[in-house]
Amino acid sequence: MPLPMPAPDRPNQFVLLGQRRFAPFFWTQFGGAGNDNLFKFAFTVLIAYRAEAGSALSAGLMVNLIAGLYILPFVLFSATSGQLADKFDKAVLMRRVKTLEIAIMLLALWGFVAGSVPALLACAFGMGLHSTLFGPAKYAYLPQHLNPAELTGGNGVTEMGTFVAILLGNLAGGVLMAFDRGPLLAGLSCVGVALLGWAAARFIPATPPVEPQLRINWNPFTETARNLRLAGRDPVVLQALLAISWMWFYGVAFLTQFPVFARHVLGGNEAVASLLLAVFSVGVGLGSLACEALARGRVEIGLVPLGAIGMTAFGADLYFATRGLPPVAALQGVGAFVGDPAHWRVIADLFLLSASAGVYSVPLYALIQHHTPVTHRARVIAANNILNAIYMVVCSGYCAALLVAGASVPLVLLSVALLNALAGIWLVWRQPVYGRRFVAWLRRSPAAA
Repeated sequence: MPLPMPAPDRPNQFVLLGQRRFAPFFWTQFGGAGNDNLFKFAFTVLIAYRAEAGSALSAGLMVNLIAGLYILPFVLFSATSGQLADKFDKAVLMRRVKTLEIAIMLLALWGFVAGSVPALLACAFGMGLHSTLFGPAKYAYLPQHLNPAELTGGNGVTEMGTFVAILLGNLAGGVLMAFDRGPLLAGLSCVGVALLGWAAARFIPATPPVEPQLRINWNPFTETARNLRLAGRDPVVLQALLAISWMWFYGVAFLTQFPVFARHVLGGNEAVASLLLAVFSVGVGLGSLACEALARGRVEIGLVPLGAIGMTAFGADLYFATRGLPPVAALQGVGAFVGDPAHWRVIADLFLLSASAGVYSVPLYALIQHHTPVTHRARVIAANNILNAIYMVVCSGYCAALLVAGASVPLVLLSVALLNALAGIWLVWRQPVYGRRFVAWLRRSPAAA
């Protein structure tokens, strides 16, 4: 499999943030990711802490319903969104998606003010649809505007921005809902962020359609099957898609356990759970940024085994770091938690495993973008979104089954870390080029596989 050599005088990845071909796109996707999480977290807080938002379902079930409604469009409409991104100008498509976001957030503003749970549930589905439509256009846009030597850096900056936006969105949702007029403030903020994203999208440069004659198949089931078959034509791409979906399985396992992990294992309050989210998000972001320097100007899939090793090693060490933690009489705040040296190893493990996930994922996205023919690149990325959604649902069921069976949260996370080792071995076995590139990278050899 040929890999591009470093381009002469290739720009630093941060230079892209000052260029029109990248900056408007970056801020558009940054705002969308932030708004997704601002809305979802504010809605979750509304359900959990405000009696006027009560419903027939428990808060726990409502939280899972919100998550389910957000994921559902990825399963139903990813195939359609991939076709749209291949058929139409991606800049125009992204602008229309941002217009849809404004409409959804206006409904959310009314839902927050009126305390209408059905309206807000509809918005959860709507924001899932928004992300479903945006995703294929987002990842297929980059290789049309960046040269191969810039793909790793461009993807790294994009992934960093996404996880920083997720973190800021969650923090903003929680802070705003702490005010007496929290629902109004959260709703207005959602509309404001949507408007800023729409404004940024006005400046995204034209991106010609790659297959304007494509006939849209509106049947999501037959088109989903077709997209998966399309992705399966190239074993290299298919294995990369499965490897990315596994990363989402791994990440969801950790992210969904943070509240329980913080309270019942670490003895921390809600602020400690937010700290864990912050450490995880910053870790993924910095790991993603590091890929450009580590790859040395190529699509370097040798970084994938490196990331996988870190995900397993630090994920396993996190389990042992929780063994023997001193019991606490009352839930600790962030100050007391960080001030206890017994917790530093936990924080370090969490940061390093998430940074490893960033190192693992960015080369895979760059490989798919570089290796997939331009004529159906967006549809292959849509197939990836479908697989991601399936893996996330399976992960939720896997973790729930272990917890119901009596496993502790650290044991659940340890099992995922060990499964990651098997997933990494399977990937190298199926595609030995990953192992060869890893060895070449360790030796600092520019030799292609």
